[in-house]
Amino acid sequence: MQVSDNKYVTVTYDLNVGEGDELELMERATLEQPLEFIFGTNSMLEAFEKQLEGLSEGDKFSFRLTPEEAYGDYDDTRVIELPKNIFEIDGKIDEQVLFEGNTLPMMDSSGNRLVGSVVSVGDEVVTMDFNHPLAGEVMHFEGTVMGVRDASVEEIAALFSTGGCGCGGCGSGEEDGCGCGANHESHAGGCGCGSGGCGSC
Repeated sequence: MQVSDNKYVTVTYDLNVGEGDELELMERATLEQPLEFIFGTNSMLEAFEKQLEGLSEGDKFSFRLTPEEAYGDYDDTRVIELPKNIFEIDGKIDEQVLFEGNTLPMMDSSGNRLVGSVVSVGDEVVTMDFNHPLAGEVMHFEGTVMGVRDASVEEIAALFSTGGCGCGGCGSGEEDGCGCGANHESHAGGCGCGSGGCGSC
C-alpha cells in the first residue's frame, strides 16, 4: 500500500537543521514514538507530504525543505515587547509559566490564536518571539516509512473534530509543537506535523 490521501501513515526520522557541515539534530521520531498522521488532511506541511507521497512501508526517504517550503524566513517584527501585567493571573505572575524559553499560547486583539516563545522577562515588559521555532531554517529529514494503512472513518472524524494534526498529541493543531510524540532534542515546538512543526500540525 502506498502513501496517498486518507492513508494513516507512520514514519520515523531524524530532523537536522542548518547548512553544509553545520547541521544540528533538532528532532527525532523513533520506533517507540513515531510520527503518525493522516495523509492529505492538511495536518502536515504540503512540501513534507509531497516527499512521502507514493512511498510504501519499508521505504526510506531523505530530503530537505527550504524556509520557503516550510515556515518562511525569520521575521524580526514578530519579536515584540508586551506589558508584563497582561500575564498576571489573579494579580500575580506565575513564574512556573512565565520564564525565558517557555512557549505560551496567546491571542491577539482580533481573536487569532498565537503561540510565542518567551525571550526575556523584565520588570515591566516581557519580550515574546512569535516566529515559528523553525522559521528561517533549512530542514533535513532522513527516515523510514514504518506503516501505511487506510484511515478509519472514526480516525478521520476525530481529526477534524479536534482540529489536531492526528499525530497523537497535537491537540489544538496550533503552532505549539508537533505533538507527534517525537523526541524534540532542542526545542519545544516543531516537527513535521503541519502548522506547528516539522511537517505537521
